[in-house]
Amino acid sequence: MAGENRIALVVLLGPTASGKTEISFDWARELGLEILSADSVQVYRHMDIGTAKPPAWMRSEVPHHLIDVADPDETYSAARFQREADLAISEIHKRGKAILVVAGTGLYLKALTRGLFPFGGSNSVLRRSLQERARKEGVGALYETLTQVDPEASRRIHPHDLFRIVRALEVFLMSGTPISEHHRQHGSGQERYRVLYLGLHRERPELFQRIDTRVDDMARGGLLEEVKGLLDKGYCPDLPSMRALGYRHMIAHLQGQVSLDEAFRAMKRDTRRFARRQLTWFKAMDGVHWFQPQEQGRMLDLVRGFLGRAG
Repeated sequence: MAGENRIALVVLLGPTASGKTEISFDWARELGLEILSADSVQVYRHMDIGTAKPPAWMRSEVPHHLIDVADPDETYSAARFQREADLAISEIHKRGKAILVVAGTGLYLKALTRGLFPFGGSNSVLRRSLQERARKEGVGALYETLTQVDPEASRRIHPHDLFRIVRALEVFLMSGTPISEHHRQHGSGQERYRVLYLGLHRERPELFQRIDTRVDDMARGGLLEEVKGLLDKGYCPDLPSMRALGYRHMIAHLQGQVSLDEAFRAMKRDTRRFARRQLTWFKAMDGVHWFQPQEQGRMLDLVRGFLGRAG
């Protein structure tokens, strides 16, 4: 994908609840784009409310890709996302359509545009040992170790994300180099596509209010019932998908650990923290044009100019 023949991608990025879904739909409809979702939880089937997927009517009007491509008990990694996104982009390009990537997961976006770092080693014995330690001592013990050996990675990985914590520690223990350093060294390479990065910025009080409103809407929309349905289907509460925001909070309530009100309050708090981590990741990226949502006209001018040059 090197050289001037690289496929052009427009990327709209921003934290959760910043308005990416609505804006991307409007752009796609106006400019005839197809949308590719770079979101680590919207890939899962049966998980609609808590992941804030675009509603069915939007997806019927504008093609959306890499939504509902895995069952909740499947392992879905950045490497798998990269493979499936590359395939989708190639097929969209062959149809003569332009691509709008809507990115909420920074690691998935980096995998797509820069590639994954080349350290491919794994050690199943070491991985099982780390997982067993988490089972005995709690995932917090592993996360504390990660904060000591790789503080940068610990700031980007959620304290409950056992899969990514174990992988980061596995890479460090096998290579002697923090996974964040592997990413940094690899990130200096050429982009795999020609990319226009557009970021949505909202002031934090406004963003946090939108998060609270979204969680309230999810509560009214049946998030608890959605989680009950997943458990009834036999999906284990400890699956990585079920540890996602909202799902783990409803499970804590269903297991009698907290009241429903407490669960939703914790969900709001943790979603705000997640948004801060997203912003930390995205603000560290080079080449992002940041705009307020009301500046859509200026954003669209950039998109049209970029796609015009690409065409």
